[in-house]
Amino acid sequence: MKIEQIYTGCLAEAAYYIESNGECAIIDPLRETTPYISRAEKNHTKIKYIFETHFHADFVSGHLELSKKTGATIVYGPDANCGFNCYSAKDGEEFKIGAVTLRVLHTPGHTPESSTFLLLDENGKEHCIFTGDTLFIGDVGRPDLAIKSSVTKEDLASMLFDSLRNKIMPLPDDVIVYPAHGAGSACGKSMSKETFDTLGHQKQVNYALQNISKEEFVKQVTDGLLPPPQYFSKNALINKQGAGNLEEVYTLGLKSLSAAEFEMAAEATHALILDTRDPQTFCKSFIPNAINIALNGQFAVWVGTLITELKQPILLVCNEGTEEECITRLARVGYDNTIGYLNGGIEAWKNAGKETDSINSITATEFAETFTEEMNVLDVRRAGEFEAGHLPNAENKPLDFINDWTHEPERDKTYYIHCAGGYRSMVVASILKARGFENLVEVAGGYGAISKTTVPITTLITENK
Repeated sequence: MKIEQIYTGCLAEAAYYIESNGECAIIDPLRETTPYISRAEKNHTKIKYIFETHFHADFVSGHLELSKKTGATIVYGPDANCGFNCYSAKDGEEFKIGAVTLRVLHTPGHTPESSTFLLLDENGKEHCIFTGDTLFIGDVGRPDLAIKSSVTKEDLASMLFDSLRNKIMPLPDDVIVYPAHGAGSACGKSMSKETFDTLGHQKQVNYALQNISKEEFVKQVTDGLLPPPQYFSKNALINKQGAGNLEEVYTLGLKSLSAAEFEMAAEATHALILDTRDPQTFCKSFIPNAINIALNGQFAVWVGTLITELKQPILLVCNEGTEEECITRLARVGYDNTIGYLNGGIEAWKNAGKETDSINSITATEFAETFTEEMNVLDVRRAGEFEAGHLPNAENKPLDFINDWTHEPERDKTYYIHCAGGYRSMVVASILKARGFENLVEVAGGYGAISKTTVPITTLITENK
């Protein structure tokens, strides 16, 4: 028996490869199928099943394309009504993979169709559970992501309470918990950085598995939930209906364009120019109106949060050799309409005599040397980060909700923008710049660097005493 967790950090997502006696199964695959097919071919095994724990909201799954390429059966738990050929298993139904068995445990709560898969080893012993978004390490799945459901988040939280206590907690303490996500995912509130654990340890430390009433559980699970990113509902619907062919996405997107062709494509299609270079490289020279979402951060998550139309044409400016990676990450969250990239990058654009723009970025030390409490400071971190510590004159304007607040700043004022480390602040600066704001100063290194200078820091806890 072989179990491999295939973890993708930028999405904080875990897929799983299970192998026994020449057969294997894939659980919760990402959209690109090559990693799974390559593993099976290398090990001379046949992919027999593709198990999905639920209709994922935070990424587009590769179940349909993987099934078409391998002939493997797609399996969901009960209550999964798909727009393609799949098998909806009964609660307790078992599937053989070589000498091991996967048992379906219907665990509604995160979504109505959510299921956990219990792996029994060659001797029939409970070895591990693949919990999807039902149980995370340190947390449980949020109960507000059901697709067009008449049930409320409180209804689903109540179901989750029962699922955990009736289906998962009675299992032996040495059973290993393999969830679909880790820290950084928006599918839960407070996930651990660990990506697996024993069930026994989770019973000790996970707040949701403590001896509390259903009413208290529902309150804890639903309290403080931020609205899910706008792309979640769209990705869940894609997964329910079935995604398009990824090879066609590559064919459309991997078009090398000269500066002149790039400019013509932008004008003809009203494409979004997405610059994926490092923030401190981007700010020095970029194509006017380009938006910076750097590939070296939570690229797909921020694209999905900020670009509201999945069919938006996208033109890429990126570091040489990263074009396919950019397109892959966009497609993972449903953005299939990349229509080309700038051959030679920004240097080719400049060599062609095309206009460029820039954003003023200063160090935290430079900021501290000129700091006064009369400055207009935009802190674009999330509310919880802001509350833990911020500059006394800062306005909290989270990047997550930039489309709601960009009408508020005054165009004739100078704004100093910072986040935690410099990634989100450049995203904000680039968006504001594209929307006509000129007096912008981005603080490199963000709050982390500023807090090490002489600039005063305050917290909401202190203010409320």
